[in-house]
Amino acid sequence: MMSRSYTNLMDLASGNFPVMSVERRRLPRVMTVAGVISELDDDQANSVSSDAALSVAADRVIVVANQLPIKAKRRPDNKAWSLSWDEDSLLSHIKDGLPDDMEVLYIGSLKVEVDPSEQDEVAQLLLDRFKCVAAFLHMEILSKYYHGFCKQYLWPQFHYMLPYAASHGGRFDRSWWEAYVAANKIFSQKVIEVINPDDDYVWIHDYHLMVLPSFLRRRFNRLRMGFFLHSPFPSSEIYRTIPVREEILKSLLNADLIGFHTFDYARHFLSCCSRMLGLEYQSKRGYIGLEYYGRTVGIKIMPVGIHMAQIEAVLNKADKEWMVGELRQQFKGKTVLLGVDDMDIFKGVNLKLLAMEQLLKQHPKWRGKAVLIQIANPARGKGKDLEEIKAEIHASCKRINDTFGQPGYEPIVYIDKLVSPTERAAYYSIAECVAVTAVRDGMNLTPYEYIVCRQGISENESSSSSSSPKKSMLVVSEFIGCSPSLSGAIRVNPWNTEATAEALNEAISMADVEKQLRHEKHYKYVSTHDVAYWSQSFFQDLERTCKDHFRRRCWGVGLSFGFRVVALDPNFKKLTIDAILSAYSRAKSRTIFLDYDGTMMPQTSMNKNPSREVISIINTLCGDDKNTVFLVSGRGKDSLGKWFSPCENLGIAAEHGYFLRWSADKEWETCGQSTDFGWLQIVEPVMNLYTEATDGSYIEAKESAIVWHHRDADPGFGSCQSKEMLDHLESVLANEPVAVKSGQFIVEVKPQGVSKGLVAEKIFTSMAENGQQADFVLCIGDDRSDEEMFEMIGDAVNKGVLSPNTSVFACTVGQKPSKAKYYLDDTVEVIAMLEALAEKSVPLPPVASMRALQISS
Repeated sequence: MMSRSYTNLMDLASGNFPVMSVERRRLPRVMTVAGVISELDDDQANSVSSDAALSVAADRVIVVANQLPIKAKRRPDNKAWSLSWDEDSLLSHIKDGLPDDMEVLYIGSLKVEVDPSEQDEVAQLLLDRFKCVAAFLHMEILSKYYHGFCKQYLWPQFHYMLPYAASHGGRFDRSWWEAYVAANKIFSQKVIEVINPDDDYVWIHDYHLMVLPSFLRRRFNRLRMGFFLHSPFPSSEIYRTIPVREEILKSLLNADLIGFHTFDYARHFLSCCSRMLGLEYQSKRGYIGLEYYGRTVGIKIMPVGIHMAQIEAVLNKADKEWMVGELRQQFKGKTVLLGVDDMDIFKGVNLKLLAMEQLLKQHPKWRGKAVLIQIANPARGKGKDLEEIKAEIHASCKRINDTFGQPGYEPIVYIDKLVSPTERAAYYSIAECVAVTAVRDGMNLTPYEYIVCRQGISENESSSSSSSPKKSMLVVSEFIGCSPSLSGAIRVNPWNTEATAEALNEAISMADVEKQLRHEKHYKYVSTHDVAYWSQSFFQDLERTCKDHFRRRCWGVGLSFGFRVVALDPNFKKLTIDAILSAYSRAKSRTIFLDYDGTMMPQTSMNKNPSREVISIINTLCGDDKNTVFLVSGRGKDSLGKWFSPCENLGIAAEHGYFLRWSADKEWETCGQSTDFGWLQIVEPVMNLYTEATDGSYIEAKESAIVWHHRDADPGFGSCQSKEMLDHLESVLANEPVAVKSGQFIVEVKPQGVSKGLVAEKIFTSMAENGQQADFVLCIGDDRSDEEMFEMIGDAVNKGVLSPNTSVFACTVGQKPSKAKYYLDDTVEVIAMLEALAEKSVPLPPVASMRALQISS
């Protein structure tokens, strides 16, 4: 049962929130079908799979983004609103890649402020005409959420700009974070109003809504939900500076599929999950996934594309042809280089100007011929840094034009205004090269648009023949998302202005045949990997990732942004004391296998000696004549024998079963097939090599095995080194009678034929030969090596080692994929379970025993 004590996730995000000076009122409900909607209690935590607010059509995608793909403005009479699709918005084209019969519903805010008295009317108009649900944000929340946390803090951080000084970028502000959480909650309420969680998919977009998955997952456990980040995801060194770093990570992991433009961004995200949450990803058949409490969170790498039909429509406009002619005449005899960038501090516009200046210095032949047209789209943000960049750009333009300009020639044409799509396409058409020198950018579709526009214009300006060869050249920064997909572009480090200048020279000096080949290669990719392809690919992966949602059993656990859903196989359930006690009481011959580290002793504990409580419980269990109790551990026999010396009747299988002792008064048996340890001379030098190179790692030498530990090493480097060592050892030990295995932060080499599963089988067989075949089996462990026991116990009935009527309780510690059918959450629950069994095992006093015998007879 999930706790209902956390009633307001927003209030718990940072502890005790101060109340914002905003009147809390119920937002208007939005209906998609006729009917009555009961009021939803925002403060009630419903952790069910189908808590539907409305009954709506199946096969629907709910697209959630900060802003709707809608243009809204007042009509001249100031009495009504004019609403239309924003064709420049990526979201408006998502439906092109989805099935034809799939409905798309949009949820987001408008770019303009709507008076509260008009919000209901505008909301209904948006729903009726555009299938859009508006989320109206109060101005105070909007200012702190969007202009504060999103634009002044999160966006610079994700673009590698740290606020080292108060005057350099925005420092973390707790009230901004509170507003961010509040805004995300408002978006979640809008989703809840219209969703049918059993049938709908939810697709969330970009960094503005990174905590939205937690709100929705908390409400609907089995909701099919994807998230796509349209900005860079920074390296872990940058991301770890964010005070709410874990809250954001854990919220994103509540989605089923997380999408990124490039592998670099995905790699950084996975590294953060590893370093901060201890999660490791796996790649299977080309798909990357993170195991998170029984759920597999998919990682999607797919750069977004452009809308081909929209750009081609712009190219076909008659006024565009007129513009192209005018521009060709204006720049006749000139070689045009073009830059089209938003005005912000990361686009590297001034670096591009410096490179152009360097080009004219190093190659005087281009003076009077080469022209850089730089279009600067209006800034979306504001701040001191932006004003400084603007001033620097204007100063550079003036200096370069004053130095290299001639009558009728200016090397820099700076256009600092909004340029229409038609005019922009005309500039693309006349440009010999497009240069993008952003120092950090999520994707940047400018090169894609340029390639399509160049495909639509003839090389010969006096001919419109489509059969003429097409050519284009690109100089792109290696720090932008589209760079990996443009293999024919000249990639540059924009900070190196000399190298960028040489790249510009190479681009405009290259032979036409080479330009044509590069253009052809780029156009083939851009035209086939358009926005519809991206949308289709993401949705197909979302369907694949969610295909088992309704087959699994789910629980919601955790508070605040620590909330997560535990998804388990229907046959995998928690081991309850009531369930095991009845079987334990009925049994006549019991076998109990217990791992030690991570099962009875927490992995994080520095003192590994068993407590008096553990010794007492085990002694009680061993004192019952019906019980055969074994400690099955990877630890050495000397330490285990010393620690558990008070438990005289306890059996111990040390070093994964290489050494076996039935009780304290018995001798140790060697169960391994080989006593030749010559292979240690091969293993030790290899492990020493990796230990010297990996700070925090160490070697543990056992009598039968040798183990390399990297728990205290850097998580990423330690994991990388362990995989490398595993391959290295498997190669050099190919002809030796040993097994090389990896576990939790270890790599172990041990003799073949040694495993916990074989130990369990040996004990069962010995008991059966002595007429004590077990009719009750309890096996508890937490590691990969314990899975061998679980597997063996599962096969024991088929092999005849155990009776078909045996009560078997194979139990793993922690909720995770396992071959066991049961789980307990942690070592505390394991001890509690054993204590309950021990209470049932206490021998009756002699008088009570005699009375019980008389009653039974």
